[in-house]
Amino acid sequence: MILQLPDTLEVLYFYNCMSKEQHSYFKLYKPYKYLSQFITNDTKAKRKRFLGELYPFPEGTMAVGRLDETSEGLLFLTTNGKFSYHITNTGVEKEYYAQVDGLITVEAILKLQKGVSIGVKGKDYITKPCQAKIIEMPNLPPTNQRIRDDRHGPTSWVSITITEGKFRQIRKMTAAVGFPTLRLVRVRIGSETIESMQPGDVVGIKHTMDNI
Repeated sequence: MILQLPDTLEVLYFYNCMSKEQHSYFKLYKPYKYLSQFITNDTKAKRKRFLGELYPFPEGTMAVGRLDETSEGLLFLTTNGKFSYHITNTGVEKEYYAQVDGLITVEAILKLQKGVSIGVKGKDYITKPCQAKIIEMPNLPPTNQRIRDDRHGPTSWVSITITEGKFRQIRKMTAAVGFPTLRLVRVRIGSETIESMQPGDVVGIKHTMDNI
C-alpha cells in the first residue's frame, strides 16, 4: 500500500544562506521492489516501480545514495546536490537490519566487524571495519517479499552499521561469511531513523549538514 503525506503535514525547508536557494529535504521508507530513482526516457518502458509514484516531489528531487530494488527502508531525497554529496561521501553512518539464511555465528560477526573481501567492479575489495551484532527479530512492517519459512531451515537477524556504501555491500558482506541475506532494511542514516514509518511513507525534514 502506498501512503501519502498527510494533508496537514508541513514540508520543511532548509534555507541555504550562502547560495540563497531554498531546498527541499525528505525521508522515505522505500518499499520492496521500488527502484531508488525517478522515471526517465530510458526507463519508461520497463515494468518497474519508481519513487515518483509515492509522492509528487518537487522538480529536481534526487535520491541520496541508493537502496537496491529488493531492499527496503530509509532513503533521503533532496533538491540539494551538496547535501547528497555530504551524506554519501563523508562517512555518515548507515545502519541496516539483515535477515540472513541460517543462525549467524559469533565468528561470522567478528569477521564482519574486521572487514571482509567482496567484489567491487570486478576487483577484490576489503570492507572497512564496521559495527555488527546479532539482534532479536526486529519490529519491522510486513513485507511483500516472500521469505522462506523455518521448515526450510532457521534464519537470524544482524545489525550492521557501515560508513561506506559499495554496490550491494551488505548482501555481499553477509554472503562472504556464509550467511546470505534474505531481507534487508536500512533503519538509520546518521541520526535519522525510520521510527514508526511504514513502506511508502514520506516525511519532510529540516536539517543542516552538521546534525545528520
